[in-house]
Amino acid sequence: MKRLSCRAALLLGAFVLNGSAWAADPFRVVHVTDFTGPLSAYAQQLSTGMKMGFEYATQGSMETAGRQIVLSSKDSQGDPARARTLVEEAYAEDDAHIVVGPVASGVALATLPIAEEYERVIMPEGVADAITGAAWNRYVVRVGRNSSQDAVSNAVALGKPGVCVATIAQDYAFGRDGVAAYREALEPTGGKLVHEEYLPTDATDFTAAAQRLFGALRDRTDCSAGKFIFAIWAGATSPLARIQDLQPERHGIRLAAGGNILPALVSYADLEGMEGAGFYYFESPDNPINDWFVAEHFKRYQAAPDFFTTQGFAQAMAIVAALQKSEGSSDTEDLLKAFSGLRFDTPKGEMLIRPEDHQALQSMYHFRIQREERKDWFADRAVTAGVPVLIREIPLEEMKIPVRNAR
Repeated sequence: MKRLSCRAALLLGAFVLNGSAWAADPFRVVHVTDFTGPLSAYAQQLSTGMKMGFEYATQGSMETAGRQIVLSSKDSQGDPARARTLVEEAYAEDDAHIVVGPVASGVALATLPIAEEYERVIMPEGVADAITGAAWNRYVVRVGRNSSQDAVSNAVALGKPGVCVATIAQDYAFGRDGVAAYREALEPTGGKLVHEEYLPTDATDFTAAAQRLFGALRDRTDCSAGKFIFAIWAGATSPLARIQDLQPERHGIRLAAGGNILPALVSYADLEGMEGAGFYYFESPDNPINDWFVAEHFKRYQAAPDFFTTQGFAQAMAIVAALQKSEGSSDTEDLLKAFSGLRFDTPKGEMLIRPEDHQALQSMYHFRIQREERKDWFADRAVTAGVPVLIREIPLEEMKIPVRNAR
């Protein structure tokens, strides 16, 4: 009964408010994400990016369409049960109009039913296809990319007749959804997915898995255009370096992977020549918003903005654009109508929120790794790193991203 009474109070509050009262009522955004745990670096980047995005979109005022925007945060600690509790608290006690997060896909999936129950918007930061697929409900709006976008962009970058690929991925929603999407995207290019390898999220020993991957590829005679091991991995410990140590080139095998955060790209230094496609690298986009974003981030943090920092920035830009489109209304139905089909600018260029599943469609970047000494990536050190040098931007129109929800 307590939950029902909280929901009733929320609905009553929304009913009482009218156009003349919006200005007196702040627009509340609560960021519930994994500030501690294995993806804490991603969460911190998202938080930094959101703050900068709101600043840019409101010209520093934190106000748009007559509404003051109030941003607060809660740490879900990578725990699905805790995340559910905090999301419910955000809606019922903090009267949040939008909850953003969490970033871990499995944690994000656990929170989606709470948004549906309270009939409030949630903007998950995880990547698993299921978020805007099997687990989707109409209150879910995702600005970050999904596994299909990672997969399709990498298939566009590398796939062609005569290409054979074996995958290695983490054994949870992000990894399995990513491989499924990659398999589906690779097929129309004429390439073949010949083996799938899954390991625990905390795996650190990749030797046995690497030998199984080599075994799946080395003796094939139908791979005239190349043999690849494609890695789908999140977190600090990546299998790529260990697989490279085992000299896959002895078997005519090359490595491939999507983009990653800058600390992970340091480990790409020994992977020169590896190709893939990624969500963002700060030197890839060429537009005024990215120019401001990069310059300001260097000025404030003496370091480059990173993979998830731009996602946080884009999330804030989407929220401001939707609030402007709704003419300041925080009514859920008005916000959902505003988000549906919304086009908005970001450091990556224009994004489009697809009406069918509220998934943001966006450009991706085909890159080739180049070994470089970089003094500007981090405030406290210079590094030798694998820089994802841009081959070309893959426009959103070129990628056919499947709609996977069943509603």
